[in-house]
Order: sequence, then structure tokens, then C-alpha cells
Amino acid sequence: MILLRRLLGDVLRRQRQRQGRTLREVSSSARVSLGYLSEVERGQKEASSELLSAICDALDVRMSELMREVSDELSLAELAESAAASEPVPAPVRPMLNSVSVTSVAGVPTERVTIKAPAEAVDVVAA
Repeated sequence: MILLRRLLGDVLRRQRQRQGRTLREVSSSARVSLGYLSEVERGQKEASSELLSAICDALDVRMSELMREVSDELSLAELAESAAASEPVPAPVRPMLNSVSVTSVAGVPTERVTIKAPAEAVDVVAA
């Protein structure tokens, strides 16, 4: 499950780190406690719009730019999540047969077929 607060926190942290600023500097400038800002960056707290505005002002970043970056991150996360959900689930491992003899399938004579398994080959032989 994608959590918006985590994506938002990641983007805020990257913005702050790009500027080479510490949590202490930004929390002081935004008038937010250091611990609370840290929790927001780690995605543990949901920031109100007022708090986001104060943090954006402290970082000198437009909120629309911040939200655009969050939106891009969300799009990528959704794509990754949907790709992972559409991958086939591997079937349980079944024991391998050494050989199988088949005389006919639905009344039709069969040909010799070799099925190659990862560790061994299995022959299907027609009569």
C-alpha cells in the first residue's frame, strides 16, 4: 500500500538535503519542533496544510512544486505496485517424472516428445 505521508516526507527530506540544510535549521525557520519535522520526513506524521506551508516557506520552495514532485513519486509507486500485482504467482514445485509412456492421446498415435526440465530431461514415448 502506498502511503502519501511517506512520499511527502521523502520529498521534503530530499528538498532539505539538496540545500545542505539540517533538520534543526529548517525546524527553527518553520517554527516546528525538530522532533515533529523529523517524524513528518520519515512519514510517521501527516502534516497539515498550514505546517506544509511553513516548511515550504522555510525551504523556499513553492508548495505546488513540492506537490508536483510528490505526484510524480506517487505515479511511479502506483506503476510499480500494479506491475508487481500483475506478475504471475509461481506455481508450487511439483516432483519431476523420469519417464512417461503414452500410446495415444484421444485415439491419435503420439510422437516421441522430450520435455526438458531444469535439472533433468523427461521423455514421453509413443508406442
